[in-house]
Amino acid sequence: MTAKPGATARRRRIPGGPDGRRMLAVTLVDRVGSGLWASVSVLYFTYVSGLSLAEVGTLAAVSGAIGIAGAPLGGRIADRLPLTRVLIALQLLRALASFALLTTHDHALLLAVSAVGALGDRAANVLTKLYATRIAGPDRVRYQALNRTIANAGWALGGLAAAAALALGTTTAYRWLLAGDGLSFVAAALLTLRCGEPPSPSRVVADWRTEPKTEKPANPWRDRTYLAYVATDTVLFLDDAVFKVGLPLWIAHSDRIPHGLAPLLLVLNNVMVVGLQVPLARFGTTSRAARRLLVPLSAAFALGGIAMALSADGGTVTGILLLTAAAAAFTVAEMLHATVSWELSVALAPGTALGAYLGVHGLAQSAQRSIGPLAVTAAIATGPLGWTAFGTLIALTCTIQHRLVRDRLPHPPLSVAPITVSEH
Repeated sequence: MTAKPGATARRRRIPGGPDGRRMLAVTLVDRVGSGLWASVSVLYFTYVSGLSLAEVGTLAAVSGAIGIAGAPLGGRIADRLPLTRVLIALQLLRALASFALLTTHDHALLLAVSAVGALGDRAANVLTKLYATRIAGPDRVRYQALNRTIANAGWALGGLAAAAALALGTTTAYRWLLAGDGLSFVAAALLTLRCGEPPSPSRVVADWRTEPKTEKPANPWRDRTYLAYVATDTVLFLDDAVFKVGLPLWIAHSDRIPHGLAPLLLVLNNVMVVGLQVPLARFGTTSRAARRLLVPLSAAFALGGIAMALSADGGTVTGILLLTAAAAAFTVAEMLHATVSWELSVALAPGTALGAYLGVHGLAQSAQRSIGPLAVTAAIATGPLGWTAFGTLIALTCTIQHRLVRDRLPHPPLSVAPITVSEH
């Protein structure tokens, strides 16, 4: 009995088969929980834990700095141990950290627990990407687009639930939101239990006819080209700081733009990503195609910076239109960069050390969380010229990356090594 054409087409829409669909469900559950907590974490530490502004700032800065180590550490472990087991352990670690926050109001303990949670969060992000890369193979770019679409939808659902809960204005509501975040990690771990272990080129089983491999895997810390690529990608991740810090602060310091525009632009960003990420991904399905996308990506960053600069002058309507155009341009940049970054970070890495390389690449996004707010704050302080320089600098970095990766890309595009053995 043959499968119906419609059913076959539906299966082909999601690379990776049943495991690919299960991991998308893990992403949805994870991001709903994160949406519940991310928008209220500062409020929880202020009103429930009773921390001062300085203590909250220190907690966020220190835990974020420690969390940076999670990406390379997680990637290195994943090259040595079964990936699904490591993912489950990390999800349970994140759940434990969330529940532990409910048990204390001591600043030092909250800082330690938050640091553990941040470490697990950054490591889990890298391992989820590694899992998708292994199961999706040559369709990894499409899978990434679907994953980002699901993730943004999850964030939106969690954020809406958090907004409804905050209408109660009670400490109990804050506690339930944090508990919901912890439960989401438990649910993600249970879903991951159903995911099969993907083939890994870094763990090859030798039989009596072959000698065990003694060659050491490639070391990303000694790969100058890859490190330079990670450095340039750190700059390209600055679009994240634009939406989290830049646009809200720019609007807050304007006497012409209604402050209610800030959350509306965040909604615009979410809607555009959910609606356009998958269609745009078709333009970067190979490493060479992804490299070509760096050209329109540089234009999008430049246009976003110019629109921000022009919004400083003129009336209210003009300012709103220009800020909306800037938000749209930076969202297009975000989607293009997501496609480019996902493909090139894998294509530039050797299959036998993919976890370690992706772990080092994870430093780009982690480091951006520290330098991003400083960069957009400097642009705001400098005024229109600052935003023009901001967009131009990132556009030039796109050009540098375009040339940097040219000679390292495979000819034909590669995904995972052809000789792999699954672990049981």
